Amino acid sequence: MARSGTSAAGSALPKASAAARVDWVDYAKGICIIMVVMMHSVLGVELAAGKTGFMHVVVAFAKPFRMPDFFLISGLFLPLVIDRDWRTYLDRKVVHFAYFYVVWVTIQFGFKAPAFAAEIGWRDVGLLYLESFIEPFGTLWFIYLLPIFFVVTKLTRRFPPLAIWFVAAALETARIATGWTVIDEFCARFVYFYSGYLFAPYVFALSDRARNHPALALAALATWALVDAGLVASGASEWKIVSLLLGFAGACAIITTGTLLARAHWLNGLRFCGENSIVIYLAFFLPMATTRTVLLRTGIVPDIGMVSLIVTIAGVLGSLAIWQAALRLNAHFLFERPDAFWIAPRKTGPVLQAAE
Repeated sequence: MARSGTSAAGSALPKASAAARVDWVDYAKGICIIMVVMMHSVLGVELAAGKTGFMHVVVAFAKPFRMPDFFLISGLFLPLVIDRDWRTYLDRKVVHFAYFYVVWVTIQFGFKAPAFAAEIGWRDVGLLYLESFIEPFGTLWFIYLLPIFFVVTKLTRRFPPLAIWFVAAALETARIATGWTVIDEFCARFVYFYSGYLFAPYVFALSDRARNHPALALAALATWALVDAGLVASGASEWKIVSLLLGFAGACAIITTGTLLARAHWLNGLRFCGENSIVIYLAFFLPMATTRTVLLRTGIVPDIGMVSLIVTIAGVLGSLAIWQAALRLNAHFLFERPDAFWIAPRKTGPVLQAAE
């Protein structure tokens, strides 16, 4: 689970080399996970401090495409595995994420339980913990929602794909707001996940074109950045339809950026973050919260924007440090699913990136 060094040949994938495809996907995932950590870090610092800094602008710029790109990439390799038998499919797509959700929601809740108890009492803290298995807790809603996306996509694979896509797009445009994270985020995000599954060949073709025409790709990225920034600044990025278009445009931009970085072999640290994005996602909350508390209480860094940047870096690097410490202390269960929690034969070879 810690690394997704991935690839397999399949009819849904383009004719470009598998290694190149893995490279850009890892870079794109690295960009996505850093943007996720940045969002939680910046908004957390600003909420605690009661004011905003320069990093707020960066978070606002990334908002239209941060999660759309993550979900689109998560569905990208699904065509290669969706026809597996249900036992294997559920093991890889449901039990896999459920295990890590249970482990890490318990860890997160354990750190926050004393503060909750001071407000509502220990009895209600227990009820709140049980509620976290219905209403996703904290930062973990992404891996709570992914299994639902995987199951819904498999259940509907006999339906006309474009009909499913248009329904998903309509749900995003409808701006469903029930107050329940699973329902609201499903409606807002499923169209991107399903697009990764449905349009995978076109996504890989886009990457190939960017690789073969880097100057044109850079010009397109510059144009996109200006449009995205302008729409965010004007508030138009939140409009219906516009938000959907910006989500897809931003996803294409991150795919293009990842491809260009892979082509140039630049920022290998970013690729490493992408290879281990699930590790960062699971563990970043602890170094993020600790660093935020220390910096704000001591006031050693007066600028809120700089505090936000430091907290973001601490969240990324700290989570990787926790992973390495867990491996050295034989706490593998934190990041690797033990044999007892497999309901199908354990994987022995390379796994598919993102989809696995």
